[in-house]
Amino acid sequence: MNASELKALSIGKLIDARGTACPGPMLEAKRAIGEVAVGGAMEVQSSDSGTIVDIQRWCKKMGHEYLGDVENDGFWSVYLRRKV
Repeated sequence: MNASELKALSIGKLIDARGTACPGPMLEAKRAIGEVAVGGAMEVQSSDSGTIVDIQRWCKKMGHEYLGDVENDGFWSVYLRRKV
């Protein structure tokens, strides 16, 4: 998905983990995924670029869909879809 498509997603859960060092953003995402309906999207905002790789790996391991990421002004928005 391109940046415009990602930003237009209907987000079921937004995690604002900006200012939190790894593994904080990933841990917050793991805790929150249960609040997202199957098929729903979640956005994780993080000022740590390592969160992108962490979420990609976690999605692959857990069966969720990594949708992409967008670099904003000093932070990244990482998007995923709950599949299971």
